[in-house]
Amino acid sequence: MAVKKIVSYPAEVLEAECEPVKVFDKKLGKLLNDMYDTMIEFDGVGLAAPQIGLSRQIAIVDIDDEFGTIEIINPEILETNGEQTGPEGCLSFPGLYGEVTRPEYVKIKAQDRRGKYFTLEAEDFLARAILHEIDHLHGVLFTSKVTRYLNEEELEGLEAE
Repeated sequence: MAVKKIVSYPAEVLEAECEPVKVFDKKLGKLLNDMYDTMIEFDGVGLAAPQIGLSRQIAIVDIDDEFGTIEIINPEILETNGEQTGPEGCLSFPGLYGEVTRPEYVKIKAQDRRGKYFTLEAEDFLARAILHEIDHLHGVLFTSKVTRYLNEEELEGLEAE
């Protein structure tokens, strides 16, 4: 396993539409393992391939819940519902946080590391994390959706809740 370097904004790869994954092999498995190690090392809850410089439709999410690590390859959003507003940050924007409104519920179809299709339904924070990572795969950054930036005092107040 290897920890990769996180690409910071304004790297072009962060705003590019990613290529679909067509080959599901051991190299892909190693890449997913490396992405997990990188996400953990930098204390994230998700990581998309563009954040390590690869323009491919690959993301992982792990919010430390019963779902565990979710590997999302070539995802497609099937359905969204509701609305939630909450704080978001991004490993590619160190120290920057803002309030973002996203759907409360999402249903996606994606592939796993073996190429097998699956559907997943998520709500609340997990839905937020999944949608944030899928946005990365389409070159959409959370900063384009921020309604208000948060300072450190506001963040500390949110963490205490």
